[in-house]
Amino acid sequence: MTAFLVLLGALTLDRLFGDPRRFHPLAGFGRLAQGLERRFHADSRLRGTLLLTVLVLPWVVLAAWAASLAWGWIVSLLVLVLALGWRSLDEHAERVAVSLEQDDLDGARAGTGMLVSRATDEMDADGVSRATVESVLENGNDALFATVFWFLVAGAPGVVAYRLVNTLDAMWGYRTPRHRRFGWAAARLDDVLNYIPARLTALAYAAAGRMGSALRCWREQAAAWKSPNAGPVMAAGAGALGVRLGGYAYYHGRREWRPSLGPEPVPDVAPDIAPETASEDVAASGAARIRRAMGLVDRALALWMAVIVIGVSFIVFA
Repeated sequence: MTAFLVLLGALTLDRLFGDPRRFHPLAGFGRLAQGLERRFHADSRLRGTLLLTVLVLPWVVLAAWAASLAWGWIVSLLVLVLALGWRSLDEHAERVAVSLEQDDLDGARAGTGMLVSRATDEMDADGVSRATVESVLENGNDALFATVFWFLVAGAPGVVAYRLVNTLDAMWGYRTPRHRRFGWAAARLDDVLNYIPARLTALAYAAAGRMGSALRCWREQAAAWKSPNAGPVMAAGAGALGVRLGGYAYYHGRREWRPSLGPEPVPDVAPDIAPETASEDVAASGAARIRRAMGLVDRALALWMAVIVIGVSFIVFA
């Protein structure tokens, strides 16, 4: 019961106040990891594994000790509030949507660049909206659902372990020459920690949207995606929204093709629209697409909370 109240309080606080504007612990951890990587990097799986352990394990142990104290619920609340990214994700996505509506493509590209790791300089309005939707769906899992899952499973230490590993995966998990071996441990451990949460997230997306389409896309398309966990999340999300995702993107200076996700595309701009107004309609539909993705995440969270309430009620009153 205490864990449920802490979760409810953390979600409420995150929604009301969002992330700290300065001195966010995850940002500080990222800077620490970046500095240690520059100092100790080697083209070695062992070196990457050791550095991951040194960076993550002490904080997990500290969180476990602090959460075991008499006032440990306050520690758990603080850890969870700082780990959640629900409001922050909405704020970043809304910034892109507003820029699209204002025909500010440069602003939309800049906003998208804060959400994704790919290059955004050459994106058109449709590319910006697709990239933002992909980020909303994937980060909905990472910064919200998986964080909640690990809190319910392992409390504050679980949240700390998950979010720190997830941060290192975002920094080191790419298959670039520098990180292919060094980032192996971060990428594989993040895959393990996300395996169950990602599938629960995909199921929630399906239940909160077009279920038949979502389940079909998940079943037929997820395996083709390069990430074993992002595939189900994004395929189910695309199907639930009825949008098409994937295609070409630039990562670390390289143009990469990503499999298409979602149902057969429906044109955002009707064929008879005049060319001079087409770009405006694409931008407007892109903004609407982003907000629909945000709404899907919110509905999926409501479903998660309903299931959690039922579970808690069963435990308390059984």
